[in-house]
Amino acid sequence: MVMPITKSIGVTDTERFLADLCEKTFLRLWSYPSPYRDDGHEFCDLLAVFNNHVFLFFDREGKHFSKNEKEPQLNWERWKRKVVDRQIKSARGAERYLRSGRIISLDARGDVPFPIDITRDRMIVHKIVVAHGAAEACKEFSPDNVTGSLAIFYGKGPDHMPFPFSIALDRDDPVHVLDTHNLPILFSEMDTFADLALYFEAKIEAIRKYELIVYCGEEDVIANYFRNYDKASNRHFIGVKNKDANVLWIAEGEWSILVDRPEYKAKKKADETSYFWDEIIQRTCQNALDGTLLGNANLLQGRSALHEMAREPRFMRRGLSDNMLRVVGEFPEWPGEVVRHVAFMPSFYERKAYVFLQLKVEGECDDNAAYRAKRQALLDIACGAAKNKFPELTTIVGIGVDAPKFNPHTAEDFLLLDCHKWTPEIRAHYEEANREFKFFASPSLQIRKRKLQNFPETN
Repeated sequence: MVMPITKSIGVTDTERFLADLCEKTFLRLWSYPSPYRDDGHEFCDLLAVFNNHVFLFFDREGKHFSKNEKEPQLNWERWKRKVVDRQIKSARGAERYLRSGRIISLDARGDVPFPIDITRDRMIVHKIVVAHGAAEACKEFSPDNVTGSLAIFYGKGPDHMPFPFSIALDRDDPVHVLDTHNLPILFSEMDTFADLALYFEAKIEAIRKYELIVYCGEEDVIANYFRNYDKASNRHFIGVKNKDANVLWIAEGEWSILVDRPEYKAKKKADETSYFWDEIIQRTCQNALDGTLLGNANLLQGRSALHEMAREPRFMRRGLSDNMLRVVGEFPEWPGEVVRHVAFMPSFYERKAYVFLQLKVEGECDDNAAYRAKRQALLDIACGAAKNKFPELTTIVGIGVDAPKFNPHTAEDFLLLDCHKWTPEIRAHYEEANREFKFFASPSLQIRKRKLQNFPETN
């Protein structure tokens, strides 16, 4: 059991909204609003860390446009200076602070250290500024802009645009600028760490590739990203396939076109079951924050079963959830004191897989520590048997429960089996341990193959 962790919820309404979005994307253990520097000043509005990726969020709202409607240019310049320019400067200062190795805390006094170790020598920093307060003025300024999103230019040249509601950004040290309209769109579409990191990486690659990038809202960049897919790298990308192009102009309205397409609607429908995977992780995250988590895993330091589960992108969580829910419903209703069912599920990542063990033992439940220990031991054997069956695996995550078909309030056991060094002695140990149970060796073993893709095929 670990000590509880008290997190800030944000100070302003927009900061609280940002914190809520980030908790759903990064999950509760890996996002922290309002951390502090070693001098007691706020470090950023929200800091999220997962693997070697660090996300720095700066959230500001300006009410300049409600003061003097007759001077839109002056209001724009004042708003941009406070809400965008100063936050970009703060974001770059925060990155310098982070790379210097100085301390980050969850409280102003520095008594509660930031709970995640940041690998500062190889970290990838994403700087994000969220700008609120200009949407209505932007729509009034241009009747063609129906969303109020800010136009963005990445390129070499002046950092000041000659007309309002357009922002020029440095492509050599890029910062992502979001606004009230597209912030929730980004976090509803890239609502896992993997999806958001892949999107930002693709965007940075495009910024470095093209001498100039122009778009009228981040939502249109997201649509461009979803529309472009490279089969060779198995990744989405931003831009065009023409290798000679050096300017990228993303048309306004790409997002509104995408959301009306049948394949997009099919994706959103198919993703509904994927949040079952999130619920499992979030429950355990909350137990860790509350200090009630049992076991010897340190979820915040290094690898853990939960950390590996949180790495999965959304479409893979869909497949994993569908498989788990299916086998939960298929759990056999055989008579007997002990009934078990084990399922093997591949991961998005090569050489990694999941073992899902369901157990039904008459007269036993999670409250019995001795029984829980036996269930954990059985899960370990099942994971070892999976490695022996599929020798190419290097990482196996085990999930063990009492069969939810008969016990809907069961708690989960998690196990991480690192198989990088699989000696003949270890192999023989699990072969002997599995002799009685015959995990993945039964003649009744069924194999199902399923094609899984981000956007399901439609008629």
